[in-house]
Amino acid sequence: MEKLISDFSLGLFFWQSLIFIGLILLLKKFAWKPILDAVNEREEGIKNALLSAENAKKEMQNLKSDNEKLLADARAERDAMLKDAKEMKDKLVSDAKVQAQAEGEKMIAQAKAAIESEKNAVMAELKNQVSTLSLEIAEKVLRDELSNKESQTKLVEKMLGDAKLN
Repeated sequence: MEKLISDFSLGLFFWQSLIFIGLILLLKKFAWKPILDAVNEREEGIKNALLSAENAKKEMQNLKSDNEKLLADARAERDAMLKDAKEMKDKLVSDAKVQAQAEGEKMIAQAKAAIESEKNAVMAELKNQVSTLSLEIAEKVLRDELSNKESQTKLVEKMLGDAKLN
C-alpha cells in the first residue's frame, strides 16, 4: 500500500479517472439501461408468476371447496336415497304382513265356514240316519205289538185314553 502512495502520479490518476468516468457514461448510455430494463422485466415476470401462482392457489382452494360441497351433496343424496329405499322396504314388508294376515284370516274364515258346513252336513246325515233308524225301530216294535190281537186292542184303548186326556 505504501508503494502505491509513493508511486502516485497525478497525470496517470487524471487519465484513469477520465477513462473510468467515460466508461461509466458509456455503460450508462448503452449497457446500464438495457440491464436495468432486463432486471425490471425479470422482476415483473416474477411478480406476475407469483400473482398467477396465488390466483391458481385460490382457484384450487375454490375448486377444492366446490368438490367438497359436491361430495357432501352426493353423500346427502345417497343417504336420502338409502332412507327412501329403507322406508319403501319397510312399507313393502308391512304391506306384505298386512296382506298375509288378511289372507290368513280369510283362509281361517273359509276353513271355519267349511268346517261348519261339513258339520251341518254330518249333522243332517246323522239326523237322517237317526230318523231312519227310529222309523225302523218303531216299525219293528209296531209289528211286534200289532202281530198279537190282544196287544193291538190294548194299544188302541191306550191311544183312545190318551186322546181323551188331551
